[in-house]
Order: sequence, then structure tokens, then C-alpha cells
Amino acid sequence: MAWWDYGYQLTQIANRTTIADGNTWNHEHIALLGRALTSPEKEGHRISRHLADYILVWAGGGGDDVAKSPHLARIANSVYRDMCPGDPTCSNFGYTAQGQPSKMMRESMLYKLHSHGLAPGVVADPNRFREQYSSKFGKCRVFKILSVSKESKEWVANPANRKCDIPGGWYCPGQYPPGMQKILSEKKDFSQLEDFNYKGEKDSEYQKQYFENLERKKLGQGMERTEKPKKQPWKPNKDLSIEQIDEINKYWADSETTSQMWQLISQNKVKELIEILSDYPEAAHSRSADGRGPMFWALEFGNEKIARILRKIGVSTTVKDEQGVTPLDLMKETNEL
Repeated sequence: MAWWDYGYQLTQIANRTTIADGNTWNHEHIALLGRALTSPEKEGHRISRHLADYILVWAGGGGDDVAKSPHLARIANSVYRDMCPGDPTCSNFGYTAQGQPSKMMRESMLYKLHSHGLAPGVVADPNRFREQYSSKFGKCRVFKILSVSKESKEWVANPANRKCDIPGGWYCPGQYPPGMQKILSEKKDFSQLEDFNYKGEKDSEYQKQYFENLERKKLGQGMERTEKPKKQPWKPNKDLSIEQIDEINKYWADSETTSQMWQLISQNKVKELIEILSDYPEAAHSRSADGRGPMFWALEFGNEKIARILRKIGVSTTVKDEQGVTPLDLMKETNEL
């Protein structure tokens, strides 16, 4: 399994069968692939285990799969409308204004595989996926799908289940194994504007809303709210377990995340920091190459407000950097000055 862009190369160069390639005439099939990749990791695995043995993702920045993924989510939603209810452009799947992945993107199967072991705190579920191969510079990553459905694999391999226009013919559009029927029952076949031969129910209202939302996004306008939300005490949109926090603290490296955290804290940009930590609390526990992180910098700059925010989401004041110094040591030095 891979996004359709790489289908021909995988077939011709790697001599591997893929479930999609550049011949994207079947929009509903491409939407199913998009749904598997952009759904939460658990749901994506439930789909992919009936379709493939391995998943290939293109990583390493630039125009990689995560950069493309908002478009994948929109394609998925055009057929599976529960992906982004009432929002054809899937505006909640993408990057925040601060350049961090949104909650929906961060929880997707594609993001987990793409950033596994690279972004702080991002680890693919070891009960569902196992990293099989990564190229020298991490551009190409292949994961083995665990717990592949034996029943679906045997059903697909049975010649009796081949669907062709005539017996022995070359035109075989295929069909999905029975294990996929539940997810397939949720789809709504998509009618494109230029599809004059489509005989089913037209979908003009969805397309109208899609283009209106694109225009609103272009003008920098958000989705309209029907009522003003009540103000609640701030907390991140998800909680991290002690095990997850410990795992993040093991990873020391200068990264875009640590650079961004240092800049926000040193410039006392509390609002911007909260916006990032709301969807990406892992950033609060990130560590630079010298072992320091957000709590070190908050106390070093004497910024107690930011320190309180960090304490609220479990950032330790007693972890040590490479010199054995803790954030509390820096606070004492600051107070003495």
C-alpha cells in the first residue's frame, strides 16, 4: 500500500504489486486509500490489514506524504463524509499557523508512520506496525502491517473471486474481500462536475460548499461558529502518559521543535506557545542536543507564567542536562542575580 503517486515505480522498478497507481479512474478506490492513510492509526490499520502486507510512505520533508496529506483527507472525505463532517475541505487536517501538525493530522496513520522515531514522542503502534526498511536519508520508509487478515488474503488469492468483464479477460477491475464490507457501506459515490455520464444522484451542494470553503480559506476566513464557546481552564487536547514523556526525554537533538520552543519562550510569546501545546503537548518535553528544553529556558529567563504552563502538563523541573544541571538550578542562579 502506498499513495498512488508511486504505484508505477513500485510495480516496474521494485516488481511489487500495489493497490493504486497513476491510472486513477476509480475515484472511490483512491478515496478508500486516502481514508486508510489519513484516519486515526487504529482505524487505518483496520482497513489496511485487509488490503496489503506492507505500507510505503515518502518522508524527509519537501513534498513528502505528510505535505500532501491534507489533499488526501479531502479526497477521502469526498466519498466518506464522516471524515470531516460538514467541512468538504477538511480544514482541521493540516498544519497550524505555527507550523505544527493539527490534532487530526498528528493522530493519522500516515503521520505516525512518516514521523515514527523522528518527531519527539511519535511512535507507530508496535502491535500494528513494524518498521521494515528506511532508505539512507529516510526518504523512503516501509512498514510491515501486523495481524494481516488471513481470511481476506485467502479470499483475494482465490481465482474464483476474480472479477473480469469476460472469463479469462484482461480487464479485471477487481472487488474487495468481505471483510471490507462494513467500511464500504459508509461510502457515497462521488459525482465530479465534469462527469456528464454519471446517472446517480448529483452532489452539487457538497461541491458548492467545497468551493466556498476554499475561497474562505484563500481570504483567510475560518469556518463560521454558530455560538460563542464558553471559556474553560486551559489544558492540552490530549494527555501524555508517564511512559510517553519518558520516551520523549530520551531523545536529545536540535530540531525545528526545540528551536521554535526556545524562540517563543525567550520572547515571552505565551499565547503562541499555548496554541502549539494545545495540539502538540509533546513539544513541551522536547530536549535539544545539550539536554535542555522548555522548562530550562522558562526558568533561565525567569518566566514563571510559562513555567506554570509547563508544570501543568507534566514537564519536570529535576531532569538533568549534559552538564548535570536541572531547571531548578537555573532558577536558583536567576534568583541570586
